[in-house]
Amino acid sequence: MPSETTQRSNYLEKPKTFAALREDILSRRVKAADLALSYYERIEQINGSLNIYLNLTRDRAIAQAERVDDAVAKGDPVGPLAGIPVGIKDVLVTRGAPSTAGSKILKGYKPPYDATAVSRLEAAGAVVLGKLNCDEFAMGSSNENSAYGPVRNPVDPERVPGGSSGGSAAAVAANLAVATLGTDTGGSIRQPASFCGVVGVLPTYGRVSRYGLIAFASSLDRVGPFASNVRDAATVLSVIAGQDPSDATSSTAPVADYAAESDKGADGLRIGVPEEYFGEGLDPEVREQIENGIAALKTAGCKVQPIALPHTRFAIPAYYLVATAEASANLARFDGVRYGYRSPSSNTLSDMYSHSRDEGFGAEVKRRIMLGTYALSAGYYDAYYLKAQKVRRLLAEEFLRAFADVDAIVTPTAPTAAFKIGEKSGDPLAMYLADIYTVTASLAGICGVTVPCGATKAGLPVGMQVLASHMNEGTAFRVARAVEAAQVQEQGSSCNSASQSPRGSQF
Repeated sequence: MPSETTQRSNYLEKPKTFAALREDILSRRVKAADLALSYYERIEQINGSLNIYLNLTRDRAIAQAERVDDAVAKGDPVGPLAGIPVGIKDVLVTRGAPSTAGSKILKGYKPPYDATAVSRLEAAGAVVLGKLNCDEFAMGSSNENSAYGPVRNPVDPERVPGGSSGGSAAAVAANLAVATLGTDTGGSIRQPASFCGVVGVLPTYGRVSRYGLIAFASSLDRVGPFASNVRDAATVLSVIAGQDPSDATSSTAPVADYAAESDKGADGLRIGVPEEYFGEGLDPEVREQIENGIAALKTAGCKVQPIALPHTRFAIPAYYLVATAEASANLARFDGVRYGYRSPSSNTLSDMYSHSRDEGFGAEVKRRIMLGTYALSAGYYDAYYLKAQKVRRLLAEEFLRAFADVDAIVTPTAPTAAFKIGEKSGDPLAMYLADIYTVTASLAGICGVTVPCGATKAGLPVGMQVLASHMNEGTAFRVARAVEAAQVQEQGSSCNSASQSPRGSQF
């Protein structure tokens, strides 16, 4: 007879949907506490080679899982995420657990409160397994900027998982969590989702509270979910979305049942394809998979038409002015005085400030602080920051005009599949250009979903980005579900090996 540990390990051989897990937990075929333990066993086996989790919250997770089991045993109602194991990007604070933002300057910091998105997950019954690795202060496109080492892509450990939410995407891809939370400032949910072959959601700015998020760029930062399928990601968004009195920028707009919205199908939806996203720099294999996805949308009954977004070419410089300027202001609070790292080699107050920040921040964070400080300095504000904000307005207006004619816009998420670790780390500009297709939506404040859309010949995942207008996440989910359905059908009829699938992880 197999041991209890073996039974738990067998339970995780194939990732399960929320619906399947919920049915198992409510029918008491599996206990939420056993499910959590099975994930901890898997984390222990795999995390050492992938570096996905920075810290585990085992006591909190088991206590939460036992509460779910008690409620089920008593026949009490449970939340929509009852017993679902989740992971949290380390830029979202978690009560009593280290919350470092991937930085040395916050090593050992244990906040006394939870981010709103975290508390809403737990209120819905989710089991928080731990904190996930990320680029330092969410600044990066490869997860190589973490002070605690890079995350490796579960599909190919020699490659990056994308950034900055690389740990969040990789955790779902490696089945080290059923769902995770990440953050997206210029593509930090969507690009890792594409590289790891999972679903990632960029909510409309203000749709999800930022309270408890360690800020990078406050007018751009957003919290969103990762999951292995569109419907589960939609379910998580419904849980974490909504107004929060602790965040003045959170929207009062009612929260839809996004999972139900995703069930409506895409027949009759008008889909725009911007020519600017299919030009120089787009890898031919990525282009082929995106074109296949567009063809699948036509088969699903969508009406596809070309559109123009000519200001797209200004998005990268505008983004890297706005984002770095806000980072310069936000990161001024990390000074070695109140919390976090303090340099031991300081004799004066001025030395303490400079040494603490120099030793505590990594190279990329210091580069962005310097860029942002320069853009905000006297004599340069109008020439750089103000001009970038004007370009941002032009981009937002351009999207508004486009959405008057189409219901959604589809593009590649990234110009390439996942690149090798170290391939671009010595060239900041090449790294910044990895966000070329994602920063536009960030600047405009609109919503989007990245959904797996095939793979390269080497088996590396390719993601399609589906963009929709403000507070119109339901439409983005409908289109993403249609792309997903086509992928499932293709994989079901294919005789290719698992290594040719976006989910073909060696783990």
